Amino acid sequence: MSRPTLTTAMAGEEFKQYYFLKEELKDFLRSEGLKVSGSKEDLEKRIVHYLDTGEELKLEKPTVNVNNTHEEISLDSRLGENFKCSEDKREFFEKEIGKGFKFKVKFQKWLKANPDKTYRDAINAYHEILSSKEKTEIGKQFEYNQYIRDFFKNNDDKSLDDAIACWKYKKSLKGHNKYENKDLEILN
Repeated sequence: MSRPTLTTAMAGEEFKQYYFLKEELKDFLRSEGLKVSGSKEDLEKRIVHYLDTGEELKLEKPTVNVNNTHEEISLDSRLGENFKCSEDKREFFEKEIGKGFKFKVKFQKWLKANPDKTYRDAINAYHEILSSKEKTEIGKQFEYNQYIRDFFKNNDDKSLDDAIACWKYKKSLKGHNKYENKDLEILN
């Protein structure tokens, strides 16, 4: 059984049962004259609404608080509300931490969740996060990454090619895209 083609004949509920690449979603939206911007989740919501109603879904645009003032950053500066990972902040952290500095997801979340902390606190948190053995949670929109991680958690004797073959099989099926041991049957 292969995955059906995404067309206007498909119902929203049926669409939600299958995995489509973001590029496939954009191609469909373009062909229907609909907006193609936003996250994969935004595109999926737009498509479900369109398939069920024939109308374009107007997603609310997030309000952006733009602050163009560039204050000198010091170790004792407060992070502040709505922290943005901008180039001046990257340069500051690289200077303090070293050239290997990266705005990793877990660190970005910490920065946004701690507006009253200082840059000194942030540097300490960065080092703690790096030394932590705890795996970062993978966002819902990264189903492939989560599948591959779960595959290797259960099959450390298999190859990446095996994992990819199982993923391709899994995403062609109706239903969820989470790893299950029975996915290995495709390798036999």
